[in-house]
Amino acid sequence: MVTVDRVLLDQLYRSRLMTLREVAESNDLAKNGSVEVLRARLIRHLVLNGEDLSWEGIQALNHEELGAVLKIFGIKSSGSHKERRQRLWLHLNFDSRRMRVEYLAEMEREKLHDLCQKLELPLTGTRTVLMGRVSGVLNSQGRGWGQIKKSLKRNGLSDIDSSNNEKIYPIKDEEIITIEVPNENIDFLEPLPLHVMEDAKDTLTSGTSNLDNRDSNDLKNISEMVDDLERMIGTILNGHGGRWSEIEENLLIRLAERRGWPVTQQSVRVRLLLVASRLAEEKGCSEFTSQKTELGKVNQQYKILNSSEAMERIRSKMTEAEQILTGLR
Repeated sequence: MVTVDRVLLDQLYRSRLMTLREVAESNDLAKNGSVEVLRARLIRHLVLNGEDLSWEGIQALNHEELGAVLKIFGIKSSGSHKERRQRLWLHLNFDSRRMRVEYLAEMEREKLHDLCQKLELPLTGTRTVLMGRVSGVLNSQGRGWGQIKKSLKRNGLSDIDSSNNEKIYPIKDEEIITIEVPNENIDFLEPLPLHVMEDAKDTLTSGTSNLDNRDSNDLKNISEMVDDLERMIGTILNGHGGRWSEIEENLLIRLAERRGWPVTQQSVRVRLLLVASRLAEEKGCSEFTSQKTELGKVNQQYKILNSSEAMERIRSKMTEAEQILTGLR
């Protein structure tokens, strides 16, 4: 049985091209191609990252496993064992908009021969014969691959909604604070002002003297990637309708782990989520989680710390300006 991150999968189903490109960039994946090609790439590498989906790996999947994987990609899952293998290979490696007779006619014989091999077709005959065999497969597969089902693109997964969120990440009602719903035209991917990013970086690294060296170094490393953090938060907000709650926080941690960020320690996670919630609020999130544990304590502590550091930064800038003006006189 294939186990997947259904919250992330729901996001990928409903996201548009620009959002998918942001997700690809934040995970160091190629962001070229059409929206469906990019979506398939992200599902392969982020949702099914533990599965071998090479040609040999596809051949090793049994009938039920193939059906399950095809459903995860959001495409047709019925058909014979061979048809399922063909459909999955096509979906992972080709753009359905380009796979037309004209494209096959321009393909070199060696590539056409290799395509026949991957589609488990006879390899004998002329170039025209090979092209005819591939065309036959494309016709029989129809629109069963290349783009996810319209219902998934429009509504996502039926069990990922406000009434069923507790099945994935339990959220206590008293921990949810609803704030004003932002304007639907908010661009969550728009970069935040420089001073906000500076405050976020300061919050990650300030007051770490009471932490051990490992945690302190981990936070310093994350602070150098604060721009990436801001883009990841914007991508999550954009894909989740501007909502920022425990579900989105957990998704952020999983994305950070996939990128290799040092977030294994609890103290590091608490500080990271504190900064993330502030950045999400700055971007205009529609709701947020107010945790009454370590995060709440850290938040109160750094409200004062950040205020003093912000004033110190302002004084420093004013001193620099005065020095420049003195030099001009």
